[in-house]
Amino acid sequence: MSEVKFEQVSKIYPDGTRAVNVLDLEVEDGEFMVLVGPSGCGKSTALRMVAGLEEISEGVLRIGDRVVNHVASKDRDIAMVFQSYALYPHLSVYENIAFGLRVQKVPKDEVDKRVTEAAKILGLEEFLKRKPRALSGGQRQRVAMGRAIVRKPSAFLMDEPLSNLDAKLRVQMRSEIGRLQRDLDTTTIYVTHDQVEAMTMGDRVAVMRKGELQQVATPQDLYDQPVNLFVGGFIGSPAMNMLEATLERHNGGFAAVLGDQRLSLGEHVVSEHPGLQRYDGKKVILGIRPEDLEDSEVAQGRAEDECLRGEVKLREALGSEIMVHFAVNARPALTDDVRELAKDVGEEITDDGESNAVLVGRFEPRSKVREGDTVPVAVDTRSLHFFDPETGAGIYDQANLAKGTRST
Repeated sequence: MSEVKFEQVSKIYPDGTRAVNVLDLEVEDGEFMVLVGPSGCGKSTALRMVAGLEEISEGVLRIGDRVVNHVASKDRDIAMVFQSYALYPHLSVYENIAFGLRVQKVPKDEVDKRVTEAAKILGLEEFLKRKPRALSGGQRQRVAMGRAIVRKPSAFLMDEPLSNLDAKLRVQMRSEIGRLQRDLDTTTIYVTHDQVEAMTMGDRVAVMRKGELQQVATPQDLYDQPVNLFVGGFIGSPAMNMLEATLERHNGGFAAVLGDQRLSLGEHVVSEHPGLQRYDGKKVILGIRPEDLEDSEVAQGRAEDECLRGEVKLREALGSEIMVHFAVNARPALTDDVRELAKDVGEEITDDGESNAVLVGRFEPRSKVREGDTVPVAVDTRSLHFFDPETGAGIYDQANLAKGTRST
C-alpha cells in the first residue's frame, strides 16, 4: 500500500505565513494526482513536505500505513524528479541513473539490471555512456526519470518537470510520463502551474489557491462543475468568459439580463442548477466557455434570445478553428477571484465603469465573420456556469452553494 494522505497538514513559516493551510487530501495507491494552481499557491510546498524537504508545522502526513512527519527524506521510500533535472555533469547517463542505488549499496549485478531495464523503458540505451551536456533537454529529463524509476519507490514526486522544455517537447513528454506511470502503476504526485498538463495527465486534479485546497476531482468534473469562480476561471484554455448578470423570470425559466441584452435560459438550466431559484431578481456571475459560443449563421436554429450581439475586435484563424474576440454591451465580472486570475497571467484589471466586455469564442472554420462586423453569437445555454457574486461559489444546489469548496 502506497497511498499518500494529508490530514489537516499546514506549513507555517516563522513570519506567520501559511504556505499550506489545513490540507486534507488522499492520493490513492497507484493514482496519478496533479496539484495545480497559480504561483505561490502552496503546491510545491505540499510536495516538498511529502519529500521531507520541508518540515510539517501542523497535521499528519502518511505514506502507506506510516506517519512520516519526522521520518528522514531518505527513509520515506519516495523518488523525486525536479524541474532542473539535478543531474551530475561529470557522470555518464549510466552513472547518473545508478547513483541512488550505489548510495544504498545495492549489489552491482542488481544495479546493472535495474539501470538496463530503465534505459530500455525510456529509450536511453544508446546514450548510457554520454555525459548530460551531450543530451537534449528531453533526454536529460528521461535520465532524471530513470534515476527515479530504478529505485522502485512507493511514490514518485514530480515538481514541474517539463517547465524547461519547449512546447513541442512538453507535449511529447506529457504522453511519455503518463504512459510510464500507467505501466509502473506507482503512486504519483505531480506539481504544475500549467492547467493543460493537469487536465491531460491526472487521474484527479487538486486545485490550490493561497495555500488552501479549492477542489479535487477528475479533470472532466473540474471542467464541467467547477466548485467556485476561481476554479472555473483557472481551468480551461482560453479561459472562461465572466459577466455580471441579473436573473429574471422568463417563460417558465429564467433570463439573464446582460446590459441591454437578455439571454433566455430555459427550464433545463434551472433543472441543472436548482440553486438559481434563490437568485430571482438578483445578480449572479455568468460563466461562458469559449467553445459554447458560435457564429449564429453556423449554429443554425438558435432563437434570437439565445444569442448575444457583439462587435468583432479580433479574428485569429487557426485552421481547425477560429478564435473570435468580440465586445458586448455588458459588464465584465470584476471580483477578487477574477483579478487574481488575471494577475497570474500578467494582466491587470481595473474598473473603468464602462459596460463593455470582450468575450472570446471558439468558432468553427466555416464562420465568415470579420473584424468590425457586429454579429449575433449563439450561446449554448446547456453548458453555462453560474456563480454567487459575493462568495464566488458555484450555483448548483442548496448544499454546495454555501461551501465554496468540494472534493470528489
